[in-house]
Amino acid sequence: MFRLLNIEFHKLKHNKASKVLSIIYFALLTSIALIAAIKFDIGFVKFHLADQGIFNFPYIWHFNTYMAAIFKFFLLLVIVSMMANEYSNKTLKQNLIDGLSKKEFILSKFYTVIVFAAVSTLFVFITSLILGLIYSDYDEFAIVFSNLEYLLAFFIKLVGFFSMGLFFGILVKRSAFAVGAIFIWLIIESMFKGYLFWSFRSVDNTTEQVNSIMQYLPLEAMANLIKEPITRLNAVRSVANTIGQQITKDFSVQFTDVLIVSVWTAIFIYLSYALLKKRDL
Repeated sequence: MFRLLNIEFHKLKHNKASKVLSIIYFALLTSIALIAAIKFDIGFVKFHLADQGIFNFPYIWHFNTYMAAIFKFFLLLVIVSMMANEYSNKTLKQNLIDGLSKKEFILSKFYTVIVFAAVSTLFVFITSLILGLIYSDYDEFAIVFSNLEYLLAFFIKLVGFFSMGLFFGILVKRSAFAVGAIFIWLIIESMFKGYLFWSFRSVDNTTEQVNSIMQYLPLEAMANLIKEPITRLNAVRSVANTIGQQITKDFSVQFTDVLIVSVWTAIFIYLSYALLKKRDL
């Protein structure tokens, strides 16, 4: 494992684009802390976002992992460009000539995906912990370290998404086309979702019926891992109650979603290996 990782990081070390994108990605993760600085002071209206409870434990684990997941596209570019460079620089063929098997080659990429996801998760954990200790109204140990399952969901989400990027990178061999293919897949899933809503328009509980089908598609399953956290805020719930609306949404991380994304991850890695094994290099 370490030998394969050493090979991959040696390649990344000499790839300027990957280094720049990685720096941008982690800088954006750090920028989540800037949300605490958002203030409005207009006449009698005084608003400080950090005072709204977004950095309270354990809510911060939910909020920060959801926000951090938005920036995953920058590391996706690193993954797909890493694969595209293997073809353009002919390092893939050279690695195989030097004795690396195709299975080891795919494993080296997958291990890199896991390392990227793990480092991202650790980074979000440290950033969230620091922000929480500064701004949270709660500092009890049991509260601080509750709801850490959102970090696990974040890690699984990144591994699944990057594995999908790895597969498309191998499939089309060009980073721009690989990213484009993922966006096309997103459009296809969105169109299919719209079709399902139209098909079930006359059925009771239409949304539940549609979601029960959509949850098995890869991008939808990844999105379901960490649900939007805004309507979980007490301030938002109070406004909803004032206008006669009641929010009953379940914000917890579901084992079913974890399992579905894990299965898709295994599928993408297997397909990547099968495609590379079949392809004449």
